[in-house]
Amino acid sequence: MAKGNHGVREPLFHISKRQESSLWLAIVVRLVAILLALIVCGVVIVALTGLNPVQVYAAIIDGAVGSSRRLWVTIRDTLALLLVAVAITPAFKMRFWNIGGEGQVLIGATATAAVMINLGEKLPAPALFALMIGASLLAGMIWGVIPALFKAGWNTNETLFTLMMNYVAMQIVSFCIVFWENPVGSNSVGIINSSSKAGWLPPLFGLTYGWNLVIVVAVTAFIYVYLRYSKQGYEIAYVGQSVNTARYAGINVKHVIVRTMAISGALCGLAGFILVSGAGHTISTTLAGGRGFTAIVVAWLSKLNTFTMMIVSFLLTFMAKGAIQIASQFSLNENASEIITGILLFFVLGCEFFINYRVEFRHRRREG
Repeated sequence: MAKGNHGVREPLFHISKRQESSLWLAIVVRLVAILLALIVCGVVIVALTGLNPVQVYAAIIDGAVGSSRRLWVTIRDTLALLLVAVAITPAFKMRFWNIGGEGQVLIGATATAAVMINLGEKLPAPALFALMIGASLLAGMIWGVIPALFKAGWNTNETLFTLMMNYVAMQIVSFCIVFWENPVGSNSVGIINSSSKAGWLPPLFGLTYGWNLVIVVAVTAFIYVYLRYSKQGYEIAYVGQSVNTARYAGINVKHVIVRTMAISGALCGLAGFILVSGAGHTISTTLAGGRGFTAIVVAWLSKLNTFTMMIVSFLLTFMAKGAIQIASQFSLNENASEIITGILLFFVLGCEFFINYRVEFRHRRREG
């Protein structure tokens, strides 16, 4: 390494934060990252399986969007993941680490299933759907408010608290299945109201998942406007930047924490309604399918921009569906696609460093 004027060794390079990051730079860096990720994935595929990586990529595309049915299943699951990601965004904007999306989804789904099973044949459709939505929102809200109250009152660790509540929610679902199992002894609920389809979201404009699309897009737009343009959104951002500064500015931090988690939990509960009424029409401990955790990746990759989450949610769901296809087509374990997804995420996440920071190398000086 070269020495400076005072005999101090100059570093080979140094890193400085960019004052501004242009849109074109961000696009180019991300495209390069994806290209490099695909090349690395190709090398890994050849090394581990000996398969042609192009054929594997083609199988992933076919598994996700290769037919009209596959496309709509991918869209359906994208919408569910997107809704959970949007739901946890207000909490994350406030720097309240809500890791309990999984449990909030499950508890909202359980409330939805309870209404469908007990009142599905007794209420007219409008009243039934209103009650199902209300029950899912309320259940999710309660599940979100509980850790918020402890955080606001006693400054408990919200990460651990919300995480543990996921397991409580799973046990509640298991308890309910004992009473709802159909047929008796199957240890599963089966399809709820399979003959009457009471409580099933009907097609909209000829689209099987039309209502799912309308609900999720509406919530996505609402949260975007709420966080960016409303007074409450301003308070959430202020608390996220500095709790002490927010208090000094006259913001009731405890109230903001509880209110924000009420919204976050309620929307996760609504995702449970979507999964039960608009998708699977059943309830189980695996209904959330890890979406509460995957949604965290979606939120951070999107920098808490709800519209960017649409793209990220689709890409992750796309890869998940492709995993099933390559597992069956090439007799591979589904973990093969998980490896591909992991490599892609590594490069996409890693490229954010080059978008936000500049790496400057030492200039070599000619010695006379």
